[in-house]
Amino acid sequence: MFGRLILAAAVASAATAGFAAPERGLKAVPTSFEPIKQACGERDGWSDPAPPSHVFGNVYMVGTCGITSLLITTPKGHFLIDGATDEAAEGIAENIRKLGFDPKDVRYLLATHEHLDHAGGLAKLKQITGAKFATREAARLGMESGLPLADDPQHGIHPAFPGVKADVIIGDEQTLRIGKQTITAIATPGHSPGGTSYTWKSCEGKICRQIVYADSLNAVSADAYRFSDHPDYVATLRRSMARIEAIKNCEIMISPHPFQSEFFERLAGEKPLVDPARCRTYVAAARKRLDDRLIKEAGN
Repeated sequence: MFGRLILAAAVASAATAGFAAPERGLKAVPTSFEPIKQACGERDGWSDPAPPSHVFGNVYMVGTCGITSLLITTPKGHFLIDGATDEAAEGIAENIRKLGFDPKDVRYLLATHEHLDHAGGLAKLKQITGAKFATREAARLGMESGLPLADDPQHGIHPAFPGVKADVIIGDEQTLRIGKQTITAIATPGHSPGGTSYTWKSCEGKICRQIVYADSLNAVSADAYRFSDHPDYVATLRRSMARIEAIKNCEIMISPHPFQSEFFERLAGEKPLVDPARCRTYVAAARKRLDDRLIKEAGN
């Protein structure tokens, strides 16, 4: 039966397991996994294996110590956002299994942007899951070729990753749906031309939270690239920052690199998971890095 869970062990209740009961039709997943912050320690490599972790409601972290990959579950199939590296793909699939879910029940693969560290594992994950890959047109060529294109500030930095063919092209503010779960894409180019953020609502019982998976906003580039030589691109990046900053219901914000949003500390309870100011503070830090970069370029 589609959506069937393979339970790793029996427990008396979801509360005992530390997981809140998800949407009707899905059973709570028992876990005795080591906390992700403790398991990773100082390791933050893109392919460093990490245990899976519950985030909120039907949302789970299944990525690596250095890269976020999010599983959003429903009784009718699942979303998976970001695939880390090609080397990490099997581990992501295994994390899904450890939670008691079947990777073949993933119906949509999504990605924040067309760089090796977030899209490198998508081709293999597509093979494992049989899911459709959905992306914005601005990211399609980079995703399918496995290389950042010439207008990407990071063009030439990374080796090619296995390209992944797009099955669905999604537009800005377009919504994808599986059952009752919807996810909305937000175009946030700048870190890459095809940068995309996502937002959706997840619930635990009667408590619902708006979750924002905000794409990277960092002004990172190849050594020869000068942002000050590309004012239109800088303006695009600033508009993306403003879009994330303006999200009104940014209750749980997550970033593609966990350290960017203190994600592991928040999962560990050391900092609040629910933080309505997180989108604004995330953007403020990115805006300062961009301003510092432009000042540095002006002095050279």
